Amino acid sequence: MGAAQAQQPNAGPTPSTSVPQALASTTQLETVVVTGIRKSLETSVNLKRSSSGLVDGIVAEDIGKFPDTNLAESLSRISGVSIDRSNGEGTRVTVRGMGPDFNLVLLNGRQMPASSIDGSAPSSRSFDFSNLASDGVAALEVYKTSRASSPTGGMGATINVRTQRPFDIKDTIAQVGVKLVSDQSARRLPGEEQGKNATPELSGIYSTQSNDGMFGIALMGTYQVRDSGYSQANVSSGWKTFDGIKDNDWSGSNAVWGGLPPASSGDIKNRPTANSIYSVPQNMNYSFTGVHRERLNGQLVLQMRPVKDVVGTLDFIMSEQKFRQRRNDISAWFNYGGQFGEYQQGSPSSPIIYGERMTNSDLAMGASRIQTKNKNQQIGLNLKWKATDALNFDFDAHHATATSGANDPLGTSVTLGTASLNRNDTYVDFSNKFPVLNIKGTTLDPKLMELQGSVFGNSYQKNEVNQIQTKGNWKIDADSSLDFGLSLTEVKNRSAFANVQRDTWGGGAAGGPSAMPDDIWKVDSISKYFSRIPGSNDPRLFNQFFYFNFEDLRAAAIKALGSDSLLKASFNFTDDYRTTEKSQALFGQYNLAWDWGVPMDLSAGLRYERTKVHSPSVESVPSTVRWVSANEIPITFNGTTNASRDGKYGYALPSIDWSADLSADWKVRASYGKTIGRPGWNAIQGGRTLNGLARIDGGSGSVGNPDLKPLQSNNLDFSSEYYYAKSSYVAASYFRKSLKDYNEAVITPQTIAGITTPIGGGYFQKAVQLGKCAANDSGCIRDYIFANFAGQPGVDAANKIITAQPTDPLLVFQMGTFQNNERTSKLNGIELNAQHIFGNTGFGVSANFTKVRSNLSYDNNKAGAQTNVLVGLGDSGNLVGFYENETWTTRLAYNWRGKFLAANYGGVEGAQPLYVEPYGQFDLSVGYNFDKNLRLQFEAINLTDQYTRTHLRNENQIGAVTQLGRRIMIGARYKF
Repeated sequence: MGAAQAQQPNAGPTPSTSVPQALASTTQLETVVVTGIRKSLETSVNLKRSSSGLVDGIVAEDIGKFPDTNLAESLSRISGVSIDRSNGEGTRVTVRGMGPDFNLVLLNGRQMPASSIDGSAPSSRSFDFSNLASDGVAALEVYKTSRASSPTGGMGATINVRTQRPFDIKDTIAQVGVKLVSDQSARRLPGEEQGKNATPELSGIYSTQSNDGMFGIALMGTYQVRDSGYSQANVSSGWKTFDGIKDNDWSGSNAVWGGLPPASSGDIKNRPTANSIYSVPQNMNYSFTGVHRERLNGQLVLQMRPVKDVVGTLDFIMSEQKFRQRRNDISAWFNYGGQFGEYQQGSPSSPIIYGERMTNSDLAMGASRIQTKNKNQQIGLNLKWKATDALNFDFDAHHATATSGANDPLGTSVTLGTASLNRNDTYVDFSNKFPVLNIKGTTLDPKLMELQGSVFGNSYQKNEVNQIQTKGNWKIDADSSLDFGLSLTEVKNRSAFANVQRDTWGGGAAGGPSAMPDDIWKVDSISKYFSRIPGSNDPRLFNQFFYFNFEDLRAAAIKALGSDSLLKASFNFTDDYRTTEKSQALFGQYNLAWDWGVPMDLSAGLRYERTKVHSPSVESVPSTVRWVSANEIPITFNGTTNASRDGKYGYALPSIDWSADLSADWKVRASYGKTIGRPGWNAIQGGRTLNGLARIDGGSGSVGNPDLKPLQSNNLDFSSEYYYAKSSYVAASYFRKSLKDYNEAVITPQTIAGITTPIGGGYFQKAVQLGKCAANDSGCIRDYIFANFAGQPGVDAANKIITAQPTDPLLVFQMGTFQNNERTSKLNGIELNAQHIFGNTGFGVSANFTKVRSNLSYDNNKAGAQTNVLVGLGDSGNLVGFYENETWTTRLAYNWRGKFLAANYGGVEGAQPLYVEPYGQFDLSVGYNFDKNLRLQFEAINLTDQYTRTHLRNENQIGAVTQLGRRIMIGARYKF
């Protein structure tokens, strides 16, 4: 359903004294019990009309009956709100072009911690809405303009999730719900990864209060199981991008690893020009991932009214998600020797066809398992005291934690690599939506499969919030009031990880073909798992791969190696970063209502907030560098060291909201406010991180800056709303943000004393000087060193390892950090909304569209890291039709999001933009009231089975294309 934004045409202006002064205290809403779509729309309208500033909301149609199963999906129906999807489910939100990190999520007016892991500890502060089931939610409130009483951090919007309370529900209710969920994506996977055809969801709610209204209790719980999956074709290790091209011999002084061969070779058609930039892929990968998720949510709320004018609320909320993923993949890696193909015209240029000539190279196939657990807990106490008829106080304290870590003794994300060394000439055709890999004269043979490298990673994150808030409201007279308050907030974040890595990617060690049982390899075709994506049926596709069970392969590996010491994770976190933010805030806001020809309302406030940052860390110490394959140079770490960094900042944040009722049906608003968006945890955590795998052209890493200042924004908003009939309206708004102190990523080359690399060393130089190999043909140079210097210091020909010597050059690390860019940038946009109810027919429709523009865009014709770039910027829209009578409820919703930038430092191989291509999705829900107690429900998510796709500088330069599937749910709710 759409965001409801209408009211009865005879509704008059609302005095400022009745405007909700705290995000969690919309009193006039809390006394309404809503049932059905139309009542939900009307109640949501009251929230918008009566609030100062721009506020949109979605209210539950009934207790335990929210419009969408997923809260992020519900939010995406609101104008200006877009969502990020993970595995086909909404997770994080972007509002008015401001990405997830710049939107603050509150639960009952309280700041929420955020934590999640997808292979490694994250940097984001954004809240993952998939952690919360919708059953216990009463309303979602989206505050698009700032106010003094709001905590800082919501630059796009502050989103308040309001849960059910027994004193709001009033009546005694008891209900249970059951659903069966069938996810088509789980059945589009290889046999080892397939999930069940249907999985259960169970929910229950009980709420009551005493006859005298002095005590109430509410208990809510949900348990959900979901099997799903996805198939993905991607350039998983990124693209290398070059500034121009020199037509000299590529073995000369201008040669660079990855650069194209000289024009004289004639192997490149439509060669990029010298004044263009071009890109080459590092690999081509097809992966098949099955996901099993279990989610448990629970809420317990106790309310007491010991005396008439005091209400106490004690609540406990918990959520737990367990993820188990199994993945198989097949990859062709490129070493940038013997290149051929065809490029696009113009700039930026990327290959239409990219290929390399080779003999008996590696055809890699891997198996992974990811098992993690996210757990959120909050306990809070709220006391409301009506001291006099004119003076009210609100005291609130809560403690909340969010933790993410391993749910597996092997670690959070573990991978075993295998390969057959029989790959010949290889190319990829990137001209269609689906990239087509072709390998000449190569077939799969289980007798050739051997064990290669492995990575057993283990990550942990904990985010903790301790907050005390005291607020008051003084009603000065009938037309004016004063809000005031203070808050103390402490946020602690810990990100830690450890890797146990076996770097035998080139093979040649224990675990060769004779050590691997032939019966664990099961052959399958690639194309059938991408049937929805244009180009997947291309007859040139190398259409075969082996899938295998991770546990079977690990058991064979342990037997071959004689030990499991390198085949399990470490829970001794060698890299451990902890950051503490302590903030104190004081605010005051004056509210005034008056009549100056037309009724007007004004709220003017000031919030002052001061923050101190302290970030100690434990960092791994690098010790040894080895060259183990043509383009892989792992770094060995030995021991740890401690470090600590600090920072602080303070801001005065004014806000003004004005509105006027030009008539009973027409309302206009204007708002100004200053907001800040705090930096991500990786930007301010003080430790240095070095990536464990370097390449021919060097290593990479990052270091935080705790003294980094937040992004600042001065915001202007104007809106006009016309309510022409009951629950029908049209509205338009314009917003403008002036942004300063953007947290820009910068890259600087650094070396570390004693950490050298074989690249450019003595053996390397001899191979080049003797004319045996080109300076950037790493495969040729390795073979020459093994053939001519076997047994020399650092040259292990048997295991194909070259260890760096003290006389070799220092390894150069491209180190990323963050700094403030004081240049002012602009963002502006419009929101258009319409909703119409067709009288008493039961039919209705709502639509909205948001267009956003900014100069914070990525320059695709510029190589290297870029600074003033806004992630998430893009257009969005919704179209929703619904029908409701006493028996049936039907809703068909289309949600669309235009192209947007998802990352400005995507890919292992360096700075790149990553764009998500336009995506639209239909969702359908049908409800049938069997009688007053029993309701049956049918839901279909992604009804037309859409796929998603990302690209880099142009559409041929693919990031990933992902096939998902429909999700069908059939359920029932019974009220006792």
